[in-house]
Amino acid sequence: MILEICVDDVAGLEAAVSGGADRIELCAALSGGGVTPSAGFMHQAATYGLPVSVMIRPRAGDFVFTRAEADVMKRDIDAARTAGLSGVVLGASRDDGSLDIALLEELRRHADGLDMTLHRAFDVVPDMDEALEAAIALGFPRILTSGGARSALEGIETLARLSEIAAGRIVIMPGAGVRPQSVQTVLDRFPIREIHASCSAVPPYDPESMAAKLGFTGAGRKATDEAAVRELKAIVSAHHKGGATL
Repeated sequence: MILEICVDDVAGLEAAVSGGADRIELCAALSGGGVTPSAGFMHQAATYGLPVSVMIRPRAGDFVFTRAEADVMKRDIDAARTAGLSGVVLGASRDDGSLDIALLEELRRHADGLDMTLHRAFDVVPDMDEALEAAIALGFPRILTSGGARSALEGIETLARLSEIAAGRIVIMPGAGVRPQSVQTVLDRFPIREIHASCSAVPPYDPESMAAKLGFTGAGRKATDEAAVRELKAIVSAHHKGGATL
């Protein structure tokens, strides 16, 4: 089973690697749901010897992108390829929340040769069954999803149903709120080949520091917890050895 850890800084990258992650999702600003990281961070991540998929999202907010934003996304895909990263994480919506098939096809062609993940733009679609078939037709190897809920645990029944419908044609990768304390419930509900987590925690900070007073740091910032990554890895590895995965 593949454990993917999303990170948004170098310290988080190092914690994820040391904790036993199998693959990295590379982002910036995870507090806003994750956006495309810098080219420098991409190049740094390529030196750690793990598969790295980079978030291709030009801004926080919804997933309805303009033509200019789509062009930025294509340039960011180029940057990921130049950095030597293994994959990209993509998603795009129409105004009604359905997948923007035309843009996704354009991005897919531009990312030819790279691994691809359809991100949680999937979670806002009005018809998940239809979106699942569209993702398969587009050639995505996997969908990162919470089942349309705030967490994978809350969306577990939808995740199980999607996995059954997918029938091995695409990987349903649970993500959102996956923690060592709750992951076993998800693992026991349906066959899982890949799982996604941030394993983040609020680091200590001084609220009286000038950086905090000026709003540059604070309780909203989170950091990857190496111990949580290691614990989560141990749980999913034990589950895999027990033969409970596809």
